[in-house]
Amino acid sequence: MLALKLSAYTLTSALGAGILPHIDALRRQRGGIVRQHWETVDFEFCMGEVAGVDAFALRPDLARFDCRNNRLAQYALEQDGFADRVRAAIDRYGADRVAVILGSSTSGILSSEVAYRHRDPASGRLPAEHRYRETHNAYSVADFVRHYFGLSGPASVISTACSSSAKVFGAAQRMIELGLVDAALVGGIDTLCLTTIYGFSSLQLVSPNPCKPFDAQRDGISIGEGAAYALLERPDSKATGGILLTGVGETSDAYHMSSPHPEGLGARAAMTAALEQAGLQPDDIDYINLHGTATPSNDAAEDAAVDAVFGRATPCSSTKGHTGHTLGAAGGIEAIICALALDGGFMPGGVGTEARDPRLHCNYLLQTVERPLRHVLSNSFGFGGSNCSLIFSREAV
Repeated sequence: MLALKLSAYTLTSALGAGILPHIDALRRQRGGIVRQHWETVDFEFCMGEVAGVDAFALRPDLARFDCRNNRLAQYALEQDGFADRVRAAIDRYGADRVAVILGSSTSGILSSEVAYRHRDPASGRLPAEHRYRETHNAYSVADFVRHYFGLSGPASVISTACSSSAKVFGAAQRMIELGLVDAALVGGIDTLCLTTIYGFSSLQLVSPNPCKPFDAQRDGISIGEGAAYALLERPDSKATGGILLTGVGETSDAYHMSSPHPEGLGARAAMTAALEQAGLQPDDIDYINLHGTATPSNDAAEDAAVDAVFGRATPCSSTKGHTGHTLGAAGGIEAIICALALDGGFMPGGVGTEARDPRLHCNYLLQTVERPLRHVLSNSFGFGGSNCSLIFSREAV
């Protein structure tokens, strides 16, 4: 399969807006999860909130798309000069030759939650100003980004829970290889909403404290929000030292609606498929960014899968202790974290993890390690057994 270059990338999360605060937080092992009340939630919980989203205003010509998700989408687009890089690609290829493929699990559902509070008491009708199509609709964020750039090519949203914005890389790879487009703007956006908070709480999956991936006392996730983008293009044969997408592995184990296969069979197959596509052996991978949600069953299943494929030597960690679990945006955010690790030559130590679970065998990093990297793998595993593993590689200099 075709290797693609990440020509530009950016991310925004509870750690800050843009690349620089993320590099600093990853190197210094600073987390963005705090305990607080949010919106109308009637209890305090630990969350990774992006600062300033409520006050951010959409571009006036896009006001019909106004919701928390699309505000974060635009806010993140305008970091690190990313939007200008996309516009340059549009100038090169044409507005119909750049795809938009994004991942999200909630879209702008908060806008509908707020609208239901103000429905007509007699008829139950939602307020006239509520625009479901441009906000809550699952396609909303891709439609918003498409209009933001004036694009006329393919645009879609993938919603496969926590693997959503990892799978966009595979979709873009196939689309470019088939010649349907010349470049793709990929990524993920997910924002906090009441449905997510109460839903995961009802499943008893939310920790009362900041999450502790792979810790002996781990007891659940911390919910977060965030956005990440990458511009994917065919690599320039004259360029060196860039970051490439070299392997994508996607599987569906369909073991259970919310629990992974206890032996991680789907996860194992996804990692193996990514290695095969990249033409690499397990020993070639320098670092693994784990899905690492900090629930007892998910971490145990992923550990079993990693042990089966890589053994117990490959360094790995979860960055959900830094950002919280950003759900549909997690795959995209962690893909960009992998790009930062490759570019900066470091492996981020986990945040929140104090004592590694002795029943788990991964070489889980408790401290950040500075070391040149060539190939890294990122895992994203969603509800219902929707699994995706990505391999990113640094071009030889």
